[in-house]
Amino acid sequence: MTDDEMSEARVDGDLDIAPVRPPRLFEPRFSAAGALVGLFFAALSLQPSLLPRAPYVQGIASGVTFMVGYGIGAVGQALWTYLRIPRLRGRARTVVVGVLLALILWGTLFSAWRQVGWQNEIRSSFGMQPVSWTAWPVILAVGVGVAALLLVVSRAVRLLFRTVGRWLGSWMPRRAAIALGATAIVLLAWGLVTGVVVNGFFAVSNAIFSTRDGATTAGVVPTRSQLRSGGPGSLVRWDELGRQGRSFVATAPTVQEINTASGGGAKEPIRVYVGLKSAPTLQARADLLLAELKRTGAFDRKTLVVATTTGTGFLDPNGVDPVDFVTNGDDAIAGVQYSYLPSWISLLADQEAVKETSRVVFRTVHAYWTTLPEASRPQLFLYGLSLGSFGVESILSSPDILNEPIDGAFLTGPPFVNTMHEEIEAARDPGSPPWWPVYGEGRTVRFQVERDGITPTTTGPWGPTRVVYLQHGSDPVVNFSPSLTWTAPDWLQDGQRPPDVSARMGWFPLVTMWQVALDLPSAGNVPYGYGHMYSKRANLEGWVATLDPSGWTPAMTDELGALLDARKTGGD
Repeated sequence: MTDDEMSEARVDGDLDIAPVRPPRLFEPRFSAAGALVGLFFAALSLQPSLLPRAPYVQGIASGVTFMVGYGIGAVGQALWTYLRIPRLRGRARTVVVGVLLALILWGTLFSAWRQVGWQNEIRSSFGMQPVSWTAWPVILAVGVGVAALLLVVSRAVRLLFRTVGRWLGSWMPRRAAIALGATAIVLLAWGLVTGVVVNGFFAVSNAIFSTRDGATTAGVVPTRSQLRSGGPGSLVRWDELGRQGRSFVATAPTVQEINTASGGGAKEPIRVYVGLKSAPTLQARADLLLAELKRTGAFDRKTLVVATTTGTGFLDPNGVDPVDFVTNGDDAIAGVQYSYLPSWISLLADQEAVKETSRVVFRTVHAYWTTLPEASRPQLFLYGLSLGSFGVESILSSPDILNEPIDGAFLTGPPFVNTMHEEIEAARDPGSPPWWPVYGEGRTVRFQVERDGITPTTTGPWGPTRVVYLQHGSDPVVNFSPSLTWTAPDWLQDGQRPPDVSARMGWFPLVTMWQVALDLPSAGNVPYGYGHMYSKRANLEGWVATLDPSGWTPAMTDELGALLDARKTGGD
């Protein structure tokens, strides 16, 4: 007996459907309506997204999307029957069902036939190697496996619901038992997922990655410079910096490298860093950072950058090294670790931690900086990549800088949690696209994209505070939003699509949100210039625009860009 036949079962009384045995957990019995809608959703999941997908990722996307459609179809059929809405019968039913089945099967087969070609179009535009038809066995195996697993889980939940309903129904009216049982199960599931499961996942991840934090990246050796944290005379021990902190202080450009680029007269850049193990509290870490800045003479330099790290404490060499070259080494860059977790987990778990760390560290450094003579103190800038840019926005939106504004900020790959970025993009000047917006005629904030540079269509001067956002149209970290579930984004509208987003990508309710969500873990596995991979040249151009060095020319950017491209760093 099919699920559709079950839904047409005898109606007992005026309202209640007569009890029919539901499928067992592993019984191969399915809803015909659910399968049809599921196939339609699976066909949509094969459409291009922001990034090229590995076959196993496509399999996960198709499996989950099929089950979403299956659930919608099965529940819709059950509600139709429960409400006793008249059905088509006889020849009319045969014709309608036949047409729908033919259309859905054609759409599924067409999408399956074109999927590899669509993926290779994106891979070609990204400069990646193509995939062949051999991807399909992986897609099918993973997709079927994921769908089967989700089906078993959903049937287990239904079995639990029926069991609780029967137990409650033994001492209260059936409808009240169903309502109370459903409410209890939903609350229990929500509590388990948001509490036990999520917190357990974060706790286990934190334990795993805190162990990794004690390791040192291959090729990184302890610094011998007194101008680096962890070096001779430092208030922070080398083994307390964390893996990313050790890389940050040890791989800065040398005076010789900077002189090669500038022609001479370079200073040794100052690098200050405080790890999670360096002090027991956030304020203590901020105070330690300030003490290190004073010890190294950072406030005597021309430029001071307070950088907010990403999850593990990472500061991208592509994002910070250009500062050392543009300033000819007359700079200091400082950062504080706030987590052991990688960015994709930290984005979910550490939003409050990064906000609080950014504000406390900035407030501590800024309070001392404001006491220095304005004519001799360094220019003060902020920097953040990904979740680090969320921390920078937390500073820019705080009252700490109202009386003594900073000189600028450079934010790269701002994630979807950045409310200020979202508000600026929504309030962009008419005629500017969402991926390269103009805001307030560019008086304070300007946007940069990889190949087109800073937004050019401005009418007024820029300054005195310069804020630059560097973003890619194909970056899911930037473009993901829960609202993709029910609303088509501006960046997929006609005339608004970024040049690095496939012309074949469309928007579909639920499906597009899930596709872009699955793009998030792959955002760092594409070539530089796409996704969440921001190149040395783009970072250099962003810093030149932010720092506005006197006498700088485009030819100097070209020359330095070529040197940076040839230089091997931790960002390669």
